[in-house]
Amino acid sequence: MTFVEQCKTLKKAAQVLGSTDTKAKNEALRQVAISLNQYEDYILQENAKDIENAKQNHMKESLIDRLRLTKDRIQGMIDSIYTIIDLKDPVWRSNDVWTLENGLTISKMTVPIGVIGIIYESRPNVTVDAFSLTLKSGNCILLRGSSTSINSNRALVYAIKEGLKNSAISQEVIGFVDDTDRGIVKEMLTLNEYIDLIIPRGGKDLIDFVVKNATVPTIETGVGNCHIFVDEDSDLEKAIDIIENAKVQRPGVCNACETVLIHEKIAEVLLPKLYDRIGSKVEIRGCAAVKKLIDVKAATDEDWAEEYLDYILAVKLVKSIDDAIEHINQYGSKHSEAILTENFTHANTFLRQVDAAAVYVNASTRFTDGGEFGFGGEMGISTQKMHARGPMGLNELVTVKYTIVGNGQIRE
Repeated sequence: MTFVEQCKTLKKAAQVLGSTDTKAKNEALRQVAISLNQYEDYILQENAKDIENAKQNHMKESLIDRLRLTKDRIQGMIDSIYTIIDLKDPVWRSNDVWTLENGLTISKMTVPIGVIGIIYESRPNVTVDAFSLTLKSGNCILLRGSSTSINSNRALVYAIKEGLKNSAISQEVIGFVDDTDRGIVKEMLTLNEYIDLIIPRGGKDLIDFVVKNATVPTIETGVGNCHIFVDEDSDLEKAIDIIENAKVQRPGVCNACETVLIHEKIAEVLLPKLYDRIGSKVEIRGCAAVKKLIDVKAATDEDWAEEYLDYILAVKLVKSIDDAIEHINQYGSKHSEAILTENFTHANTFLRQVDAAAVYVNASTRFTDGGEFGFGGEMGISTQKMHARGPMGLNELVTVKYTIVGNGQIRE
């Protein structure tokens, strides 16, 4: 089957899936969860090939971590499927029904988008998240992963299709581009006749390429230049714990902290403690004022805009909350930002004035995640402002249809 024929098949399957009842969709998801468990060893075996290739190609460890699957991570995928099963079906719902003076009854109903294409890098868990969310929301999915995770993705798609064989839903609801030729991506971006939405999920270069070249509508996701601002009225011990978690736990993900801004009034106390905690694990790049207090590498202007995805952290001192907000709104990627403070007024100001999809008070940015938000997974973190923003779960994968019921009305 050619790539275009595969897309035609998905389009036809979407017409059927869009009106499939919740019970059938949930049972299909349950069978997929069972299949993932049955094929765990095979999936891990294929993932090991990708890990070995990544090491031979000198991929940095933080990115290898994104690629790596374990028994616990596969169990996490399975758990997320059961979470999605338990969530309310987002299709054919309405909170808006009204009747006009002429007797016409109008309902604003939620309906599937149709065929969704996702182009993603490295993370094989996206394969399962994307399939599960699109199936429950009545959409077909076209998966195009990267060459670095090709073996893992093949194995996961195989397990998904084996699970679907035991359900009433056709295997044709999922398509997989089993080809690493980048030319297929260009073709995928312009197949408006068969693909209704494209979601790029990966680094800045991938996202920029998709946004600039797609004629199919796109949702821009997740470059994460995330900041933590430590206010002068913060709890310093709590602040150090949060910064360590946000930077060190998984530095290769988009919700990891890349820059810490510190109010100059507390820097002399906080910086040495922070350095003692993470200095042996993280390369700190500081502004001139930071370098006067701790012995670190000098930050350049480029550092403030960098998504490191590594054990590197930029640190800058600021004079006020206004300076911190100005810096974040200039350099941030509108992903996730946090303020650490015990000052209610400062917290409220930060929440209202920082331009980002997720804004935190006294918590790690690492929580910006569809699973952590209770969505069972995510299609990505949308950093745009139209239709969907933040972690994209079921409710972001439907559009609307107006249904109008009359009794012979004509317009004069």
